[in-house]
Amino acid sequence: MKIKDTLNLLKTDFSMRANLSEKEPKMQKNWDDKQLYEKMLERNQDNTPFILHDGPPYANGNIHIGHALNKISKDIIVRYKNMAGFYTPYIPGWDTHGLPIETALTKSGVDRKSMSVAEFRKLCEEYAWKQIEQQRKDFKRLGVQGEWDNPYVTLTPDYEAAQIRVFGEMAKKGYIYRGLKPIYWSPSSESALAEAEIEYQDVRGPSIYVAFDVKDGGDVLEDDTQFVIWTTTPWTIPSNVAITVRGDGDYSVYEADGQRYVLADRLAEEVAEKIGWQDIKLVKSFKGAELEGLVAHHPYLDRDSHLILGDHVTFDAGTGLVHTAPGHGDDDFVVGQKYNLPVISPIDAQGYFTDEIPEFEGMFYDDANIKSTDLLKEQNKLLHLEFFTHSYPHDWRTKKPVIFRATPQWFASIDKFRDDILKAVEETDWIQPWGQKRIHNMVANRGDWVISRQRAWGVPLPIFYGENDEPILDGEIFDHIEQLFAEHGSNVWFEREAKDLLPDGYTHPSSPNGQFRKETDIMDVWFDSGSSHEAVLKGRDNLSYPSDLYLEGSDQYRGWFNSSITTGVAVNGQSPYKACLSQGFVLDGDGRKMSKSVGNVIDPNDVADDLGADLIRLWAASVDTSADVRVSEEILGQVAEVYRKIRNTIRFLIQNTEDFNYATDGIAYDNLRGFDQYILSQLNTTVKDALAAYDNYNFSEIYKEINQFCTVVMSNFYMNVSKDVLYIDAPNGYERRAMQTVFYEVVLKLAKLLTPIIPHTAEEIWSYLDEEEEFAQLSDLPDVEELAGSAELVAKWDKFMTIRDYVLKANEVAREKKVIGKDFEAKTTLYVNAENKELLESLDADLRLILITSELTIKPLADKPTDDDQVIDFDGVSVKVERMSGEVCTRCRITSEDVVTLPNGEDVLCPRCHAICEEHYPEVLS
Repeated sequence: MKIKDTLNLLKTDFSMRANLSEKEPKMQKNWDDKQLYEKMLERNQDNTPFILHDGPPYANGNIHIGHALNKISKDIIVRYKNMAGFYTPYIPGWDTHGLPIETALTKSGVDRKSMSVAEFRKLCEEYAWKQIEQQRKDFKRLGVQGEWDNPYVTLTPDYEAAQIRVFGEMAKKGYIYRGLKPIYWSPSSESALAEAEIEYQDVRGPSIYVAFDVKDGGDVLEDDTQFVIWTTTPWTIPSNVAITVRGDGDYSVYEADGQRYVLADRLAEEVAEKIGWQDIKLVKSFKGAELEGLVAHHPYLDRDSHLILGDHVTFDAGTGLVHTAPGHGDDDFVVGQKYNLPVISPIDAQGYFTDEIPEFEGMFYDDANIKSTDLLKEQNKLLHLEFFTHSYPHDWRTKKPVIFRATPQWFASIDKFRDDILKAVEETDWIQPWGQKRIHNMVANRGDWVISRQRAWGVPLPIFYGENDEPILDGEIFDHIEQLFAEHGSNVWFEREAKDLLPDGYTHPSSPNGQFRKETDIMDVWFDSGSSHEAVLKGRDNLSYPSDLYLEGSDQYRGWFNSSITTGVAVNGQSPYKACLSQGFVLDGDGRKMSKSVGNVIDPNDVADDLGADLIRLWAASVDTSADVRVSEEILGQVAEVYRKIRNTIRFLIQNTEDFNYATDGIAYDNLRGFDQYILSQLNTTVKDALAAYDNYNFSEIYKEINQFCTVVMSNFYMNVSKDVLYIDAPNGYERRAMQTVFYEVVLKLAKLLTPIIPHTAEEIWSYLDEEEEFAQLSDLPDVEELAGSAELVAKWDKFMTIRDYVLKANEVAREKKVIGKDFEAKTTLYVNAENKELLESLDADLRLILITSELTIKPLADKPTDDDQVIDFDGVSVKVERMSGEVCTRCRITSEDVVTLPNGEDVLCPRCHAICEEHYPEVLS
């Protein structure tokens, strides 16, 4: 028998190389085959539920890294709550209606005009299901668990019926009405848009100052005076019917270059400089209220423009006189209604002028900027033209500019229950406190919700019109349509005539001849997804209303968070979520938005195929999602390095417990040395901090805690020290079994803590543990233990760790001076003050082993030699490192002056190794 055969050099199949991309799909199939998700629910089915309601991603295209962050974050929470003992059904969902699918079909060659609406909608549905199947596959590859075979989808009959129920309840309460208002209109989508569908981009456009001649100045203005307005939308001048001023504002007539102009006093100097007037003088002053009722000539149309008053007029820019076209602006419309002004909106659905203004008929609104400006020049009414860059609303789907256009639309009246929504906002737990302020301001300031859309692919508004063309909002109809949709789906609306959609024998005073017309508009897609609480939370037996948590991107304060709380309060009187958590956007490594054209996109499918889904999941846990987060190949490489450190730490622990059975070999905490108890106390703190971070959805803190524990506490310290015991001591030696006990506890608790984040790796670890649960995912999270005297123990050992740092620094100096090579070549003397001497003597451990030295001597600080340059001074401790004399033990590699030479004449053993071999391996000594 050779000396090396007496060492406890264990092996393990837990490889250093993870091979996640190969292992994970096999694991996931095994989970499915063994119905792991169902078992996770069964174990807690009688416990308190925790419902995270999934916000539906749009079913179009493969998932992107933002989708991955979102779904993984939800999965981490659901897994954590399940392991914490909650009943946690998770129902993934998809948003399927709207323009992107219509556009995708058109781009694929579908000729929408060659078929009926119902036929086109069926193609949209088929396309949506294909997208859902692909995205479902993508999400499952990330290890996200849930009811993937029974998701909620906004196009299914049961969902659409629930949406009609929401609409019907709001209509019964008087929240739904039809009106003519200027709303955001997207010519590129040919549809109305809600505020949630608007994003702002910088555009370069015209800025013009225009003169309107006085037609009737009353006793305030002379006929040769001109009103000066400013606008950045010359194409709206044809729709002008008024000029609005502020009643309490200060205005004056100024003469410039021989012409008289009306301007706000606060802006006169700025306007004069902009237009280039050389000589300007004040003629007379008055309050804006004195201008009310005066009349101006339209600059180039045969129309009057009336002077009216409005509180929306400010003096931040412009002239203080606001060009007013009620058909193209919200403030304009409101003030126009007060003065009973006509609403002129001569733009069709595609953004082209109608024959209402013959001079512009057939012209695209943006091109009309030039036409309008040219007409102003011809009439000598264009005072100044320049171009500037400013922020302008765009359709968030098509990325094209939108306009304000007055059209008849269906609205949900926010005013009627705004206070109730605000109350619900106050009662909701906004996990980011600024989230409450953000949505509060949005609700407080938002106008009525435009819920109608002029598209084909969506849930139709269940409204009929009588013979007098008045809409019929009847609860009996809503209930009937709900049942029809539940049975046939919403396509029935487009497949049947109006009379065949109404209840049998239905009559209404507005239609004495029994003739009805059905609405052709569909609902806003935000109404679709905003109804999910009714369709899912209240529609499924294993869920409940309200949900415990909504989690989505920060853009959903204007989107899903907003539409959900609006419909939830309208129908149920409370928010559909008890708590709300938002996440920032995913940017590239330089903080730029990801774009295929730029080439900075990170595809989660590619990462999963290369590095594994657990790497994406660990990245998702590493970032602080309260703000925008970054990802790049370099960042993923850094995460991969942390993963390797964690994996290799656990691999070492597993490898060195291969001959250990916790049930028979484990040592109770109270019977461990203080050294081992210290590590378990550190582990207990890590568990406590990690669980608190889970509770606060602060995954990046868990990432840091576990990385710190594995790297600093275990790898750099305890594992490094343990080798001398694990390899050298007798297999059943107390110190060895004590360390193996610690190792097993660490692996067990880390596996549980890591399961919600990297479940594939955690299950691989779990397969090397002797636990009763088949899967880590079926185990409970580790408890925070009450360890008697732990605080005092940790404080004591923390002080020792400071002394250890001093010794390590002294070793480095000795290495630099070539005094020693390896640590075990050192002979270490500590000169310590009384406090440190008492500390060292109180520690229950072999300090020589912990300090990794061949010989350790502790002396009073007073004995420190004064002229020895090998002594290095620290706070309360001085360290001297010399080269240990003697021979190197063949077995443990420490240097000893008292060795035994074996009969072969080559190997020598230190006293410790000789005693071990004498008791356990006597054949080595012969």
